[in-house]
Amino acid sequence: MADSLERRKLLIGMGAALAAAVLDGCATDLAGRRSNAAGGPPLVLPRIHATPDLITRITVCTRPFRAAGPRIETEQIGSSTIVHNYGHGGSGWSLSWGSSALAVELAMSTGQRDVAVIGCGALGITSAILLQRAGARVTIYAKDLPPNVRSSLATGVWSPDSRICLAESATPAFRRRWETMARKSFDTYQTLIGLPNDPIQFFDNYFIQDAVNPKRRTLAAEDPRPKFAEIERELLADLAPKSEEFAPGTHSMGNRTLSRRPMMMFNINAYQRLLMAEFLGNGGQIEVREFQSASEFSSLRQKTLINATGYGARALLGDLSITPVRGQLARMPPQSGIDFGIFYNGVVFVPRRDGFVFQVIGDNDYYGYGDETTNPSRAEAELAVGTIRGLYEQA
Repeated sequence: MADSLERRKLLIGMGAALAAAVLDGCATDLAGRRSNAAGGPPLVLPRIHATPDLITRITVCTRPFRAAGPRIETEQIGSSTIVHNYGHGGSGWSLSWGSSALAVELAMSTGQRDVAVIGCGALGITSAILLQRAGARVTIYAKDLPPNVRSSLATGVWSPDSRICLAESATPAFRRRWETMARKSFDTYQTLIGLPNDPIQFFDNYFIQDAVNPKRRTLAAEDPRPKFAEIERELLADLAPKSEEFAPGTHSMGNRTLSRRPMMMFNINAYQRLLMAEFLGNGGQIEVREFQSASEFSSLRQKTLINATGYGARALLGDLSITPVRGQLARMPPQSGIDFGIFYNGVVFVPRRDGFVFQVIGDNDYYGYGDETTNPSRAEAELAVGTIRGLYEQA
C-alpha cells in the first residue's frame, strides 16, 4: 500500500513543476495560504462543499493503454502513408505536443504538403496545428469534434507517465523517446500560461494520508500483475520541486499527514477552443466523417495521413494491443475560494475552472483496467464526492 500510495502521490502531484522563481521558494502557495514551516499558524484548507446534490454531470472516458507504449510509426496502407499517433494511456494531453512533433516529423519526411489528420482529440488537434506550423495544408477528418471527443472527458492534469506502458517495456530507447515527448510538451504548455480564460494553469495539490494500514500494504506488495512504468521521477526530476510536508497538528485536516506541491492542469473547455481557433484561423479544414476501416483512407485525396484516433484505433485498425481503461468524472460547478486540489483515499479532486471534477482512481493503476463500459455510475460518483466530503467531517 505504501508503494501504491507513493505512486499515486507522484501521479497526482507529478510534474506540476513551477520553477522556484514562480513559487518564490514555496513560502506561499498559489492561493496565498501561508506555510507554517517556520512555526507560523496552522495551514487551513477551506471547506469544499462536496455533496451529491451539486453533481451536474457524470462522464466516462476510455483511455487507450498499450503495454508497449504509444504507437508512433509509419505504415503503408494501400496508396496511403499512415503515421500512427495513438495509444497514450492516461497521458494523452500531457504528451500531446511532444508526441505530435514526432508524428509530424515522420509525415513531413514524405514530401507531401497536403496532409490529413484522422481524429480531433488531444493528439489529432495538436498534430494538425504542428503540421500547419511546418507549412502543410491540413484537413481533419473526424467522426466527432470537441467537445464530443474522448479527450474532452479527461481528468485534465499533467500526468506524462500515467499508464504509459508496462515497466518491462520501458527500455532505454523508450525512456529517451518518452523524455523527449514530455519535455517538448511541458515547454509548450509554459507558453500557454496566463492566457485569457486560463487554458493552462498551476494549482496547489494536497496529498492527504491516514495512518497506513499494514494489511493493505501487504496486499499491494503481493499484487502479481505486471507493474506499470514509473519514469517521471527519474527522468524529469528537474521539473518537479519537492513536496512541502505538514505533520499532524500543523494543518486543519486532523491527525493525518499532508504534503503539498504545485501541479499543472488543463481547463479543457477553454484549451480546446484555443486549439480549434488556431487551427481554423490558419486555414485548416474539417470534414465530419466516420471510417469503418483503414482501407477507406485510400479514398482521400491526401496520401499522407496522421492517424490520431486514440481508443478508436482498436476497432478501426483491429489493434488488439489497445486495452481500455475506464475513467469516470463527477462534475460540479466551481466554488469561490477553492483553487487547490486533493488526493485522499484513492479519490482525486481537481479544481478546474471549467467545472470541479471528482474521480475515484483507486490505489493502483489497474483501477478501471480492461473495462470498456461507458455507462455512468451514480454510486461511483457519490463515492468520489463523499470521500472528499468525509475528509472535512472527520477532521
